[in-house]
Amino acid sequence: MNDSQLLRYSRHILLDELGIEGQEKLLASRALIVGAGGLGSPVALYLGSAGVARLTIVDDDRVDATNLQRQIAHKLSGVGKLKAESIRQAIADLNPDVQVTTVTTRADDALLETLVQQADVVLDCSDNFATRHAINRASVKHRKPLVSGAAIRFDGQVSVYDPRQALSPCYACVFPETAQFEETQCATMGVFAPLVGIIGSVQAAEALKLLCGVGEPLTGRLLMLDGRSMSWSEISMSRNAACGVCGSC
Repeated sequence: MNDSQLLRYSRHILLDELGIEGQEKLLASRALIVGAGGLGSPVALYLGSAGVARLTIVDDDRVDATNLQRQIAHKLSGVGKLKAESIRQAIADLNPDVQVTTVTTRADDALLETLVQQADVVLDCSDNFATRHAINRASVKHRKPLVSGAAIRFDGQVSVYDPRQALSPCYACVFPETAQFEETQCATMGVFAPLVGIIGSVQAAEALKLLCGVGEPLTGRLLMLDGRSMSWSEISMSRNAACGVCGSC
């Protein structure tokens, strides 16, 4: 690290668990963020501010005025712009040393096949089951840790699925592709503005811990937040031997 970096990241370096070695790991890491909305905003800003060297951000949507209530990386002047490009600019304003690659097409199997294998950690900040399952399949195939978050109304959840760990479930173990889950959207159900910030911040923390090898990740645990009472609950999750995605791995 140069003098400028030693100063910028001094509060990380002061942490015994992280220190110079951990910060250097971040400065050599690459993260893939799928989704540049409510969850993707705090995720991208915190990973960028923490010095994760290379961020790839995938989102094909554009900034809308209704997004500004909660998607904190975007500004009023950015309405109409591609969200991925809007976040890229926000990170550049915060930490110009971070290399940000934007992908402004929808995340499908073919795209994820390429992007996931290039990443050290994958963050699912999407808002639909089809994309989440596509991300999960690629993460399992390429043995990349996946930090998954979701938020709607006053309810949020976050977990880590790490195919490098023999006992870790994958996303499909918990939410099978064959199950009939109701697809909910912010546009129709609403979302409490700070909720996505809380869940996205936890996702960012878990990703940084994974990249640095610090602490105990949320692998095998689903952390759930009830924003009405601001109460957290946790359930343990097991790998499903019959899972169609990771069962044969």
